[in-house]
Amino acid sequence: QVQLVESGGGLVQAGGSLRLSCAASGSIFRINSMGWYRQAPGKSRELVAAITRDGSTNYADSVKGRFTISRDNAKNTVYMVYPQMNSLKPEDTAVYYCNADILDRWLIQRDYWGQGTQVTVSS
Repeated sequence: QVQLVESGGGLVQAGGSLRLSCAASGSIFRINSMGWYRQAPGKSRELVAAITRDGSTNYADSVKGRFTISRDNAKNTVYMVYPQMNSLKPEDTAVYYCNADILDRWLIQRDYWGQGTQVTVSS
């Protein structure tokens, strides 16, 4: 079994900052890309930021220059993905989901999702 556990969401005023984290653990052989998606009410889920195992990053245009994603590759069996979100705007309000492309110990590759964490930005 593989688990993704997120933390760090909450309520913040516009212009403020938040840091989200995502820990992956369990029967992991290798984690390829990791990233964050978000879904606002009435909207489709969208990619916010992603990072590959070698550190290459990809950001949605709406968050470029404001969000930073990083990761710590295996320390024991825990992998952390930290998006630092600065200059938050009310339109950043959404449920944020951690995603990981994982090859498990049985060499089966699939996407895993966290349970989601709410980010609310007040104007």
